[in-house]
Amino acid sequence: MAYLLFMAKEIERKFKICGDFRPQVTESHRIRQGYIAHENGRTVRLRMVDEKAVLTIKGPQLQRGVSCRVEWEKEIPAADAIDLMGICQGGFIDKTRHIVPFEGHVFEVDEFHGDNDGLIFAEVELGSVDETFEKPQWLGEEVTEDPRYYNSSLLKYPYKDWER
Repeated sequence: MAYLLFMAKEIERKFKICGDFRPQVTESHRIRQGYIAHENGRTVRLRMVDEKAVLTIKGPQLQRGVSCRVEWEKEIPAADAIDLMGICQGGFIDKTRHIVPFEGHVFEVDEFHGDNDGLIFAEVELGSVDETFEKPQWLGEEVTEDPRYYNSSLLKYPYKDWER
């Protein structure tokens, strides 16, 4: 089996959606993810993307204003992931991730299901903290620094419980 293994800094920004992104979607994937550990800004995440499984370890945020943190990932056998789902804390996030390329960047638009049904937001990964990018018309208010939009937070305080 081939393994995906890397250590990198993840630099991303998150945005609400304010228009129709769907005509620009090039692919979509169902994602189910849980957290084996989440403490002091560090996470151990288990993610099933369609039929593929990935274990991810993320360090604490390194810089304010963008999500910038050390990230390590490794593909694991799906059967092992199914076994590990039993030790995840607080349930699972269920979402569909839509891939939307735009002007040299890839936006990942997450559409949530279950207790987070109705929540949709986009993330864009950047090569550096100060990298500029074109924003599609359907991209709304930035929510990078709002912890409610962290997937791990959505398990504890789901969208259905937010006041709107």
